Amino acid sequence: MERRAQLATNLARVRARIADACAAAGRDRGEVTLVAVTKTYPAADVLSLAELGVRDIGENRDQEAAPKAAEIAAHGVEVRWHFVGQLQRNKARSVVRYADLVHSVDSVRLAAALADAVERGRDRPLDVLVQVSIDGDPRRGGAAGDELDRVVAAVAERPALRLRGVMAVAPLGWPAETAFARLAEVAQRVRDRHPDATVVSAGMSEDLEAAISWGATHVRIGSALLGKRAYPG
Repeated sequence: MERRAQLATNLARVRARIADACAAAGRDRGEVTLVAVTKTYPAADVLSLAELGVRDIGENRDQEAAPKAAEIAAHGVEVRWHFVGQLQRNKARSVVRYADLVHSVDSVRLAAALADAVERGRDRPLDVLVQVSIDGDPRRGGAAGDELDRVVAAVAERPALRLRGVMAVAPLGWPAETAFARLAEVAQRVRDRHPDATVVSAGMSEDLEAAISWGATHVRIGSALLGKRAYPG
């Protein structure tokens, strides 16, 4: 009960920040989805968040997310799973079994692996976002320039996938406003060619206000909601 109370307090603060950011940007609060990133935290926290009305849950490692998703399903609780981390192709078959939205498609080969996995083991298309590299640094994931266009096309041409929009992480050392302004330009170009690609996943605990000011529809919140992470090892 103490942990649930802590989560409730944190959630109220995060929801207030989102509401204030939407008001400052002249946006409807209903346009922004809170994705609770529960990596390194137990399924019990997911259950508590679901009781508090949070039904969008983010994970970034399949080896943690798959069993957690199974445990939540065993409790009869329905949540929407977001895979938000860098994804290896050999994990595609596992991820498509539980993920509702994959945020981090950043290569033609990964798009193909996910589409193939959906065709072999899933009865409905998989929603995906193309991860955008703001600074062009491949070490952080994401695609840029011509490669970004190729990834977008690779997703759009596969019926097993639904292109829902774009995602990005503000590069280290960049002002969040600058990073998300650049992402907004990319998102608009993608929408011009694919009108259904309306999702913009951007912003985390420290920069959600800047992301919302530049059109984010999904903010990925970890530490502000769940606390400082205690990474294993």
